[in-house]
Amino acid sequence: MAILVTGAAGFIGAAVCERLLARGEQVVGVDNLNAYYDPALKQARLQRLAAQAGARGWTFHQLDIADGAAMAELFAAVRPRAVIHLAAQAGVRYSLENPGAYVQSNLVGMGHVLEGCRHQQVEHLVYASSSSVYGGNRNLPFNERQPVNFPVSL
Repeated sequence: MAILVTGAAGFIGAAVCERLLARGEQVVGVDNLNAYYDPALKQARLQRLAAQAGARGWTFHQLDIADGAAMAELFAAVRPRAVIHLAAQAGVRYSLENPGAYVQSNLVGMGHVLEGCRHQQVEHLVYASSSSVYGGNRNLPFNERQPVNFPVSL
């Protein structure tokens, strides 16, 4: 069974996919390939992953996690045993300029990932977020046990 990685064309997502492929996992990558970061860099990462995987182990789907029907279809087709959710709209300053992009990706998209996991009975979900969720917390370094009641962005 495959591991589904959202945000697979991003810097961290591609590195995670590389490691999974290196250990022999079947990996299904998802990314919308938006232009917030250079699409040429994303394409280069995807080409590197395809070359590493050869004819086995790697599948890529260009889709937006905010597209509920597409995500449900993908989850049903792949039936992943695990999901590593890294897709998100980045940039705290950009969230102030375009909050709708954040709502769609970081809230609606996250909901679709969670629903896909629930409906397909995914064994494990790993979710990475931004340090921005710690908001005005002044206790450094941040850790998972700290309250996140006042994030600075979505």
